[in-house]
Order: sequence, then C-alpha cells, then structure tokens
Amino acid sequence: MRVLVVTKLFPNALEPAFSPFNRHQFAALGKLCDVEVLGLIPWFPGAGLLRRFTRSGKITRVPAFETIDGLPVHHPRVAYLPRIGHALSGPLYAASLLPQALRNRSRFDVVLGSFAYPDGFAAVVIGRFMDLPTVLKVHGTDINVLAKMTSVRRNLRWALSHAEAVVATSIPLAEAAVAAGAPADRTSVVMNGIDTTAFRPRDRDECRRTLAREDDRKWILYVGNLKRPKGILDLIEAFAILSRSRRDTRLVVVGDGEHEQACRALVRSHNLEVDFIGACPHEQIPLWMGACDVLALPSWAEGTPNVVMEAIASDRRVVATRVGGIPAIVASDLAGELVAPRDPPALAAALARALDEPYVAGRVLSCATFRGWDDSAAELHAVLARVVRDRGRA
Repeated sequence: MRVLVVTKLFPNALEPAFSPFNRHQFAALGKLCDVEVLGLIPWFPGAGLLRRFTRSGKITRVPAFETIDGLPVHHPRVAYLPRIGHALSGPLYAASLLPQALRNRSRFDVVLGSFAYPDGFAAVVIGRFMDLPTVLKVHGTDINVLAKMTSVRRNLRWALSHAEAVVATSIPLAEAAVAAGAPADRTSVVMNGIDTTAFRPRDRDECRRTLAREDDRKWILYVGNLKRPKGILDLIEAFAILSRSRRDTRLVVVGDGEHEQACRALVRSHNLEVDFIGACPHEQIPLWMGACDVLALPSWAEGTPNVVMEAIASDRRVVATRVGGIPAIVASDLAGELVAPRDPPALAAALARALDEPYVAGRVLSCATFRGWDDSAAELHAVLARVVRDRGRA
C-alpha cells in the first residue's frame, strides 16, 4: 500500500521538534507500507520578508525536499491569506497542490490528510481528482475550535462528510467530529502512542544533574507551544498566586511560540523567577519530564495531548484542564487533578496539592493505559487498508 500524507503538522529542517506525534506515528506507519509526506508550508507574497518576526516568514526557508526518519518529505508551498482568509484556506491549499497531485496520481493508493482544515479539505479535493480514497486524521483544535467558526464550518463539514474514513485520537474528539459532519459509521478512534523506551520513570536528581540544573526546589514543568490558547499565561498567573505562599517552587517552560514575549512580560510584572528553556529536541524531553515534580497543561482546548501521556509514563503527576481527551488520560486521582480552563486560582490550588503529594514510585505509572507508536501505527494502517480494499471492490 502506498500512502500520500498531506499535512502542515510535520517537522522540517528548521523545526525538527515540531509535531512529534505525527513524526513518530508516520515513521512507524512507514514500517508497514510506503509513506510519502507532503509537509505543507503556508505561503503568501512577501512572507519571506517577515522571517525575523513570524513563523510563516521563518519556514519559507525550509528546503523543498528532505528525508526524515526514513520518510521522503516534500515541502510544497501552499497559498493562504493570514488572519483573514479562513474560508479560502482549504480551496487555496487544494489549488496549490493540484498540479503536483495530478502528476503523481498513479503512485499512490490512498491519501491521508492530517488536521481536518485546511489540510484535510485539500486532501479530500486532491484525492477526488486523483481518484483515490481519503482518510482524515483529526487532532483537536481543528474540530473543537475551527468547527465553531462560521467562516470555516461549511468547508469543514464538506471535507468530513466526503472522506472515506475519519480517525480521531480520543472518543470525545470522535464524537465532536461526528457532530461537525463526519459520518458516525466511518469514524473511529486511533489513539496516539508514546515512546515507552524514552518516557519511563527516572531519578529526579540524576535528570537534573544531567541537565546541569541541580536544584532542591519542586519543579512545575510546562512543555508546548507558547500560545495563549494553550493556557501558558494562565499558568504564569497561577504560579504568581502560588509563589505568594511558597518559595520552594520553580516554573520551567520548555517550548517557544508567538506569545513568548507576552509570557516574559507577565513574569516581569509579577517579579517571578521562571526558566524559559526554549524549544528542545524531542529526544531531550524525557529528561525534563524526569527532572520535574508536576507537569502542567492548562489548555483551553485539546485533542489527546501526548505530553500528558508522556508525563504519566514518566511517573509524574499531571495538573491539567478538563477539556478534550484529557479526562480520558487522567482518569484517576492517582495520575493527577483536572480543573476548569481559564481559572488561575483553581489551577494554583491544584498545583499546590500536587506538589504536596508525597512521591510514591510507580503510583502514577500504574494509571498508564496507552501503548507504543508501533501499535498506534498498526491501527491506522488497518483503517487505510480497509478503505483501499473497499475502493477496489467498488
């Protein structure tokens, strides 16, 4: 079976740590079939002039082709209108990809669009022109946020309803996809996996020594994009509340993003001590997990965040928001505590309770119910193979 993946959620030479969940799943899928990736680069006239200020400008320098984890990855530029062009993004992506798709229509058996809109919309369009079945993989924001936008809703519903299959990373996300237009009988759950050899219980002090950050304080760790909807500013506000009553705690932030300067400004306004580590290779994240005491993820919306599964596999408690697929992962009080989004006082109180909880080796790990990337890829492969067989029968 030959699979063409269409997505902007894939790493590249300038952002090797971007979207590690797709990188690992598609690399594992590549062990089972032939996989080729179109790692889309959104582009508009003059984007290169903004490379110092925006991600869109920065990634214009991504090479046209590279090999990542054994997968051939092309980086076609796709037209889009920043901020104002939501309704047109899907058609513009599709129009940008169509010439290349038509030249290669005989090389593939199925198209996999990862992220429902605009990536998935474009995947369905080119799949129809190539006369190939299309499977859409939905992640969270594409369904939980974009489906509520009037400018996007119609195109998103069209893409979901015209895909031969839709896969979601959690049961709540699958239900939301059906509500947004995906046929219930063609929608299934394929959980993401984790690297169980890398994310495992580690000695906290040894991890800190390896990172050259020996410290006796309790660590709250945040790993992810520094974007307002990820709740990072809420976390800083919560840390400010927490710091009034205890000075034995530090906040460690691993990642970067468009609201980094806003985060730093908020830290200065509260006169806090926060470590901004920046973006790290995914191979280093297990050490940061091992070095922390609690992982915090205060997102406003989520699919099934891998970082939460990775924390639990690392035997570290989680304090997160009760959104998306998170409750299905943090299903036991042993694993952590969930709070409402956008509520820094509640977040601060939950973090204090988690930090005061005595560490008992293996307690959090006992809540882990997820598997490795090979298992996740095998389930995705089964969905792809089924739609190819069904198309052959038709």
